[in-house]
Amino acid sequence: MLTVKAKIHTQMDYEPILPLAIPDLTEVRAFADHLHSLGKPWQGEIFGWYAEYTPESNKEPIDSKMTFTPAEFMIGESGIWFFSLMWEHGRSEEPVEFIDDRGLVK
Repeated sequence: MLTVKAKIHTQMDYEPILPLAIPDLTEVRAFADHLHSLGKPWQGEIFGWYAEYTPESNKEPIDSKMTFTPAEFMIGESGIWFFSLMWEHGRSEEPVEFIDDRGLVK
């Protein structure tokens, strides 16, 4: 776990800076991989953050050329700290990662 500082936008001219615990991405990936191996929907709190996993579906996504809806894991809060994994290339391929850490003070 890494402790960082994050700016939280609450009002037009006020952004308090607060300490925040960010989990080790190796541990997050291991947890997501475990959920992916089970292939069942999950949502809850892990590493102090809300997270959820949605398994792959045979349904075609709306407005997409994809022939299936990929499995996805996400954790965090967009705009503060958010991390996701999406198995875009299929269940047995490596997932595509996305991280949004724009709220962290660098």
